[in-house]
Formats: sequence, C-alpha cells, structure tokens
Amino acid sequence: MSKPLLIDKYGRQLTYLRLSVTDRCNFRCYYCMPEEGMDFAARKELLSFEEMYQLCSLFCGMGVNKIRITGGEPFVRAGIIPFLRKLSQIPGLEEITVTSNGSLTPKQIVALQEIGIRKINISLDSLDRERFHRITRRDQFDSVYASIFQLLTSGFEVKLNCVVAENKNIQDILPFVELTKEYDLAVRFLEEMPFNGSDSFETPLWSHREIYQHIQAHHPVLEKLQSEPSSTSVNYQVPGYKGTFGIIPSFSRTFCGTCNRIRLGATGELRTCLYGPPATNLRDLIRLGASPTQLEEEILFAVSTREKDGFAAEASYFHAKHESMSVLGG
Repeated sequence: MSKPLLIDKYGRQLTYLRLSVTDRCNFRCYYCMPEEGMDFAARKELLSFEEMYQLCSLFCGMGVNKIRITGGEPFVRAGIIPFLRKLSQIPGLEEITVTSNGSLTPKQIVALQEIGIRKINISLDSLDRERFHRITRRDQFDSVYASIFQLLTSGFEVKLNCVVAENKNIQDILPFVELTKEYDLAVRFLEEMPFNGSDSFETPLWSHREIYQHIQAHHPVLEKLQSEPSSTSVNYQVPGYKGTFGIIPSFSRTFCGTCNRIRLGATGELRTCLYGPPATNLRDLIRLGASPTQLEEEILFAVSTREKDGFAAEASYFHAKHESMSVLGG
C-alpha cells in the first residue's frame, strides 16, 4: 500500500524538501545574521544524521523526489559527506542539490562528484573583493571564486545567488550578467528578505521590477526562457551569451501559487512556508518515541493547514525580531 502524498488544501503537491543540516556558518552576511551575538544551537539540539536520514526516507516515501541541502553552511558540519553518500541511496530520491557559500575544498568537490551530486548553488553577492568583504564580513573572495570555477570545470551545474540591495552591490548586477557571456552558469538575483536575525528591516528598494529594468536598460533585447511551473525565478538570456540569469521575487512572493517546497530546520522545525511559523518539531517527536506512522500523520496535518501564500503565512506569525536565515535554512 502506497503512502499518502503531500498535497495541501489548494491542490499543490510538495515534492521538494529543503533540509538545513546546521545553523552555523563561517561567514556573517549582513542579510542572514548579525556580525556578533548569534545564539547557535547546541550540538545535542541539532537533528543527528541518523534522524535526518530517517525523516528524509519518510518524506521520500510520501512523494518527495528532490532534496536541497542548506544551512547555515552545510560543509562546516563534520560528517556531511558520509551523510550525503547515504542520503543518495534513498529509494525515490531523484536529485540532491546543495546550497553553499562557496568555501568548499577541492576534496569536498571531488566527493560530491563521486556521490553523483551535480547541481550546486553558490551564494555570491559581489564580484568585487572589497564589497564581498563588507557583505560577508570575511576576506575569502579569492577562494570562493576559485571554487566556482573548479565546480564549472568539473562539470557541475552552477547557480550563483546574489541578494540585491541598495548601497551594497547594485554595481555588481551588470558584471554578473556579463559573467554569463563566456560561462555556462546561471545567475539568480534575489530581492532582499527580512531574515537577518534582527528587528530592523525596510521594504527593499530593489524589487524584481527594478532589477529587470536596470538590466534591460543595458541589454534592451532579452530572451525570456521557459521555466518549470514550480520555479521561483523568472529566467532570461542575453542573446549569444552562454549562460542565463533569473530574478527571484523572494520578498514580493509572486511565485507562491505553484510552490512545491517544504522545509526542515536543523533543530527539527518543520515549515510549510519560509515566511510562516514552524508547524511542528519532528526532532522532538522522534525523541519522544513517535512511530513512523505518527510522524507521517504529523507531517500530513502540517501540509493540510498550509497557508495559501507567503503573505497569509506571514500574517499568521508575528515576531518582533526577524529570525536568522541560517536558522530557517532558506
């Protein structure tokens, strides 16, 4: 007998799990967490690799066929490579992808190849060393940039995620587009979101419209590309360029109607929307001795109460302080 699928009350099937394996990161990007004073989870509070594997197996049995590994920075957690190797063997799991800040070692890149992981997103908000330093509060541009080209030459499908913000990196937008002229990679420009671990956030001046208009002013002819129905980005290509670029309205949330994602945080919090409250904590249930059937029922209930979109989810969840993206897992 097959297990029930994860279908919400609006008829959307959730087939994509974003799994945060840690809330820790070796960078301190301003839009993700404060420079100091982060209260990271104790090791015992994190889902163990065995607990994550158990839950991922459960999700895949309920129709999830893609898992994205996020953090924090996934590769700061010891034991991540053996976990990914084991994860890749789950029946029904068609694809594992990874989001990283690019501080990968050559050895880790080779290991990902051996496991069969071929798609990786790198968070990179500037192509200028000084701006990179100001944004990440770390002086590691050269090593990150080198990792990107090692990934490309090793045959990975690489996406560069750039969070666009006034007075931070506007001058990087066009250089990122130009990077797609010679390299077969995908750049994704994101609207800034309020998950910075503080109580301070203003509506971003650069929405998806402003980003597009800025690019079109320099590239009047743009080819709009066909995207998957569940894609969060609207994708384009400058004619003759090898790569592509896309714009993700992450604050405007125009893509919610086709969202197929569910999120599991590093401490077990299950969210059906990035902007909403945790629906339940699966870590706590596992440690209280919940059976697989009981876990399935809890997951199904969470999905059944999923809000229509990110605005409705946000309205149901008041927080004086914006949680850190490193806690939410992106």
